[in-house]
Amino acid sequence: MHGVRISYLIHHPEYIPQLAQWLFEQWGPVLGEKNLEVRIKKLQAHMNRDELPIAWVAHANGELLGTAALRVHDLEGREDLTPWLGGVFVGSEFRRRGIGAALCATVEDAARSRGIQTLYLFTLDKQTWYARLGWTMLGPCVWHQRSGDIMCKRLQSA
Repeated sequence: MHGVRISYLIHHPEYIPQLAQWLFEQWGPVLGEKNLEVRIKKLQAHMNRDELPIAWVAHANGELLGTAALRVHDLEGREDLTPWLGGVFVGSEFRRRGIGAALCATVEDAARSRGIQTLYLFTLDKQTWYARLGWTMLGPCVWHQRSGDIMCKRLQSA
């Protein structure tokens, strides 16, 4: 896909409504989010550049393609693990084009540049995909009555 750019969400607040819609449809039911407003507030909390949480958006020609975030915590009860790659999502019509991988790489680079050595993530069903990106299994975990896995990645200093 040509012209894909990855930017801080804070530089593109115009994508928040679309982003909120996607993420609400994807995770709202599991999280028990009552409405879009809840998701919009979460996204607004990620409008940072210098402190976590930070969200990024992938976009091309004024169109939103996907998002990912770097968060202090992403899983209740596992506050011992920090920080997390979270909220990775690519719009269904833009998948299988390397956008998700590019978003993950952006978050990893941001973590590495902050001196972070290990990143964590939680996934319900994308274990194989993350494994291809160099993530390893840490162990099973239940999230809102759903079974998934915690994975981690050692970030080698550049």
